[in-house]
Amino acid sequence: MLPAESRMRRSQEFGHAVRRGDRAGRPILVAHLKVEDEDRPPRVGFIVSRAVGPAVTRNRVRRRLRHVVRDRLHRLPRGSLLVVRANPQAASARSERLAAEFDIALERLLRRQAPKDRESS
Repeated sequence: MLPAESRMRRSQEFGHAVRRGDRAGRPILVAHLKVEDEDRPPRVGFIVSRAVGPAVTRNRVRRRLRHVVRDRLHRLPRGSLLVVRANPQAASARSERLAAEFDIALERLLRRQAPKDRESS
């Protein structure tokens, strides 16, 4: 379970991160990251559509993704909004593969953020 202050709940936050944030796509998932200037803990949200499978499968995928993200929450910059969208292949992927795909996507997003952080300094 993610800490309460790190959970994204409002649809506006999801939309803001997806529309205005950077995107890193992988076969199993897509991650959207928007870093804002706020001094708040990073917030994370998950999108697991019906294309992934029935409710039981979607909930299992969401739980597994939450577990992966919880262990990496410290890597996100303060004030960031991260949305992780599961693709249909996530339903049959092993946890290790989910974690590896997320790590690759997150690394890409953080690399793109680094030059922007330096420009604003």
